This record gives sequence, C-alpha cells and structure tokens, in this order.
Amino acid sequence: MDNISIEKIRKDFPVINRLVKGKPIIYFDNACQSLVPKQVIDEIVDYYNNYSSCAGRSIHYLSTQVSLKFEASRDRAAKFFNTKSNEIVFVRNTTEGINLVARSYPFEKGDVILTTDREHNSNLSIWHVLKEEKGIIHKAVPSKEDNLFDLEAFKGMIDSKVKMISMAHVSNLDGVEIPVKDIIDIAHSKNIPVMLDGAQAAPHMKIDLKKMDVDFYSISLHKMCGPTGTGILYGKYDLLKNLKPFIVGGSTVANTFIDKTVFLDPPERFEAGLQNYANVIASAKSFDYLSNIGMDFINERVKELNKTITNGLKDIPEISIIGPVDSDLRSGIFPFNIKGMSPHDVAMILDEFENIYIRSGRHCDHSWFNKKGISGSARASLQFYNTKEEAKKFVETVIKIIDSFSKLKKNG
Repeated sequence: MDNISIEKIRKDFPVINRLVKGKPIIYFDNACQSLVPKQVIDEIVDYYNNYSSCAGRSIHYLSTQVSLKFEASRDRAAKFFNTKSNEIVFVRNTTEGINLVARSYPFEKGDVILTTDREHNSNLSIWHVLKEEKGIIHKAVPSKEDNLFDLEAFKGMIDSKVKMISMAHVSNLDGVEIPVKDIIDIAHSKNIPVMLDGAQAAPHMKIDLKKMDVDFYSISLHKMCGPTGTGILYGKYDLLKNLKPFIVGGSTVANTFIDKTVFLDPPERFEAGLQNYANVIASAKSFDYLSNIGMDFINERVKELNKTITNGLKDIPEISIIGPVDSDLRSGIFPFNIKGMSPHDVAMILDEFENIYIRSGRHCDHSWFNKKGISGSARASLQFYNTKEEAKKFVETVIKIIDSFSKLKKNG
C-alpha cells in the first residue's frame, strides 16, 4: 500500500480538487456514486470531439470507429471480471440488469424467489410487480440480529418451489457481504440459478465471475469511477440465450417479416436502440484505472478508512451503528445515527460545518427500516481516494455535532 500515492491519485479527480465556500470538500457518498477521474472524462469528450456517430448501422469511418471501440469496451469488461465478451450485456445500471432478468426469465405462477431482508428496492419492487402480474411468490431470508446472513435459515427455505435466488452481494444499507460461495453451492446443488446485485461489491472487491460461478451478476459503473447511466449485466451464455428479449427494436433484430421477428443472439438482443456510446467507450478507462490501482489495494484501503472512523466513534454513547460494529464486516460503509437527531439534520450539519458530504435517509432500503421502525440513517461511504485525514476530520466533526446538540438540549 505504501507504493501507491494517494496524493497523486487525488489529482486525477477534478471534483475533490475544487473549493466550495472557500474550503475543500470531503466526499463520503461513494456508495451512491463514485467520483470520476479525468481519464474517463477525457474519453467521453474524445467521442464527441472526434468520432461522434452511431455504431453498427453505417459503414463509414466514424461509425466503424464507434463500433470497434464499443466492442473493445465489452472485451475490457469481460477481462476485468474474468468472463467471456458474449456474456457481457451493457445496460444503464444495476436496476436495469435485475429488471431485465426478472422480466425475461420464464417464471410461472407459484414460483418462489428468495432474497435477503435487506434488499435495495431494485431487487425487491420488481418481485412485488411480478407477484401481481405472474403470481410468483417472494420470500426474504431473515438476517441475524447483527445483520449478518443466516445461512441456516436460508437452507431451511430451500425447496422445489424456489426457482431463483436473487440477493445483494454486499448490502448498501451497511456494507455487509453475504456468504456467496455457500449460497451458490447450495443453490446449484438444487439446480437453482443465482442472481447477485453487485452494485456495492464490484467497486471494492475483485470479482472473478468464472470462479464465483454465479449465474447472473449486475453492476453500475457510476459506482466504479465510471460514467453515469452505464452498467453491466453478466449472464452465463446458455442462460442468456433462453431469456426473452426485454426491450426490442433496433440493434436487437437479425431480420423481420410482417408476421415475425428473428432476434440476434446475446448480448446484442438485449441492447435495443442507440446506445450510450460515449459512456460505454469511456468505461474501458475506468476498468483500466481500477486495475492499475488494484482491487485488493482498494478493498484494504476502504476497510482501513472505515476502521479509523469506527474506532473513533463506536464507544460514544450517542452513536448507534447500523449492522455489525466490526468495520471489517462493513466494507466501505459507516451507517450510523446520533440519538435524538434526524439523520437528515446530521447530514446537513456535516455539509455546513466542514463540506463533508454523506447520504441520509433510507437508502432505497425502505423495507428494512420499516421493519425495524427506524426513520433512516446517516451513511458515510468511502473510496480509495479518500484519506485518513478526511476520516479523522469526519470523526471530529461528528463529535462536535454531538457536543453542540447536547449543549442545545441543556439550554432548552
């Protein structure tokens, strides 16, 4: 870790090098969206400056350049996740990837889908919709008291009616990782496919899809130093071939007749219409950037930063941490509340005091907060370009907020 200069890395990110209200910003909202390095930004600008055109339809020079670069990005993504290019589908985000599989898979009435009880709405609401439309049954595996995955409860819910396991690899609520290998092994022993929401795992962890043996895996590149509105759905090729097209039209079709349509093979059959060429092409630069730093380094660094924050705040009586106290079990997320204060007030005061930007609320995990009777939480989330000094400043500022709030209560 000592060989990598964080100071040098930070120069690549324009946002953290600007001043707001005359002071630097501390960006701790990375679980929502990461910052983007200039290498990725430059690639987006290069598309519009030098070969802004449409891929696949025309044969002129500009169109050919777009086609080649678009497919090169697919190849780069496949290499990054250790899979085949024809198993990489470009989508807008994790949400679209999950919806694509849910809408296209041949579910029947009475089929059971298992999730955790801490799912992002992206991996919950779609199953509610399919319950109404197709009569599928959604069941949630209850977590342990500390929010860790209950493998024994999971085993007890597996039966012949379960047709898919769909779970967040790492929770955006608290950063807790589920035991993926055990879950996949158990599911596959019963011929049940597994889909994982990788939105919070892929930005911090080395994801080897071949080794993992997961059936579907969906990610958002805007959490991986990549452009917004760009994501990836991975699927085993034989499974992708058996999915019905989700959105159809231009680019998905091999041929049409008045009475029928012949669709292309995956992945093209799922990439309808004109694509976000600039962002997909630029995504290759985000994979290059993360690879040059190293995913193992990134994983260790966010845990180290989280440990600094956790150790600084865990013993303060006014602080309650969502999920396990051990920071190693929460990856790059520090979810907390200050007793007696709204999480939104905490977030606004952090912004006002020191330009510290976090997220507050229910983080699209409404069902968990509703079950627990909690209004929400404040959530600081970290990335490799954050510093120990920023982590310490965060701790100091939270303590300052607590002290100020205590004095305010005493004074009526």
